[in-house]
Amino acid sequence: MKTLYIIRHAKSSWKDETLSDFERPLNSRGFRDAPFMGKRLAEYDSNPDVILSSPAKRAIETAKIIADEVGYNKDQIQMDEALYLASVSTLLEAIRGISDENETAYIFGHNPGMTMLVNLLTNYVIDNLPTCGIACVIFEADSWRDVGENRGSLRSFDYPRRHLS
Repeated sequence: MKTLYIIRHAKSSWKDETLSDFERPLNSRGFRDAPFMGKRLAEYDSNPDVILSSPAKRAIETAKIIADEVGYNKDQIQMDEALYLASVSTLLEAIRGISDENETAYIFGHNPGMTMLVNLLTNYVIDNLPTCGIACVIFEADSWRDVGENRGSLRSFDYPRRHLS
């Protein structure tokens, strides 16, 4: 069985209009939400074997914060430029490229691709994966290459606003 956590980056800052979209950092809410959601993942005992992330500042900051909370070495996060604002097909290609020795994977990225990925992989439809939202999808598969349309089951769907105001 393979377990995939699809995680959208936490809330980002629009304060500095001179920054490119790629360079936008987390804002104060993002820095509050990411460790909170990381602690929730740690409570689920959902330790990742591998973490993939977009290298955009807001995504990698979220990935590193959550990695710290779940006890994953943040220096081992695999950044992939293709994950920045990736299409569903690009996200699926990255997932299918995960080594089969890894049972649990986290992938950090951006909307609309992350929401579309949840909807593609499961028979569950969500309108939006909110910032720092986490969808856990399980696959009755031995290989990540077998991950595909409607082959997963949504185990959980969580996001900060369910818990924090």
